[in-house]
Amino acid sequence: MWIDTHCHLDAPEFDADRPQVVARAAAMGVQSLVIPAVQASHFGRIQSLAHALGCPYALGIHPLYVHKAHPDDLEVLRAALKAAANDPLLAAVGEIGLDFFVPGLDAQQQRSFYQAQLRLAREFDLPVILHVRRSADDLLKALRQTPVRGGIAHAFNGSEQQAQAFVNMGFKLGFGGAMTFDRALRIQHLAQWLPMSALVLETDAPDIVPHWLYRTAEQRAAGEVSRNEPAELPRIAECLAGLRRMPLDEVAKYTTLNARQALPALAKL
Repeated sequence: MWIDTHCHLDAPEFDADRPQVVARAAAMGVQSLVIPAVQASHFGRIQSLAHALGCPYALGIHPLYVHKAHPDDLEVLRAALKAAANDPLLAAVGEIGLDFFVPGLDAQQQRSFYQAQLRLAREFDLPVILHVRRSADDLLKALRQTPVRGGIAHAFNGSEQQAQAFVNMGFKLGFGGAMTFDRALRIQHLAQWLPMSALVLETDAPDIVPHWLYRTAEQRAAGEVSRNEPAELPRIAECLAGLRRMPLDEVAKYTTLNARQALPALAKL
C-alpha cells in the first residue's frame, strides 16, 4: 500500500479525466491521497471531492495565494475547520508556509498568514502541511513560537540541520519527483541520510514531475506537456529504495507508517 501525502487532485489539469487518474493510482497500489487546499474559495470543492473519493484533505491558504487573499479568509478558514471538527477526513491545516523563491511576493504578508494559520492549527489540535521553499529557518522560528502537533514539511530541500530541526519538532519530510533527477544531489543525500522514520512520499501532482515525465523548454514550446499524477508514486518510491538499498516493500511499509504518524487521521481511515 502507498500513500500520496500531497496531491492537488482538485487542480484543473485533472478536470478531463479525474476518475481515470484515481483508478490508475488505485491500480498501482496508491490507496490514499491527501488533498491540500491552496485558497479559501476552494475549501468547499476540496471537501466535496475528498468525500466523493473517501480521501483525506487539508484546509489552508498557500503562500503563493496569500497576495490574492483577504484578511477575512482566515475567519473563513477558522469557520471551515470548526464545521469539520468531527469530519474523519480532515487531516491537517495546509498547505501553508512561506515561499521566498518566487519574486515579487510580500514576505511580511506571507508571515502574517502563516503565523495565523499555525495558531488555528493549535486551536483545533491539527498537524500542518508546510510549503518550504527557501524559507526553512523562518518556518522553524515561527514553529518554536507557536508549536503544533507536527505534520509534513512538503517537498523538502533544506540542509541537514534544518531537516533535523523539523524532525525534532515531530515533522516528517516529503520526498517526490525532484528526488528522481540525477542532479538533485542534496535531496538524494537527505533521502539517504535521514532516518527512515522521517520520510514520507508524495507527488505534488500535477506538479514536480519525475525525470521520466520532464519536458525541456523546447518540447514545451512545441506543445508537449507533462502532468504528474499519483500513479507515479510507486516508481518514485523505487528511486528511494535504490538510494537506500532496501526492498521496495520495506519502503512501502515505513512510508505508510510514517504518513499515518504525521497525519493521524490517515490511521483512522
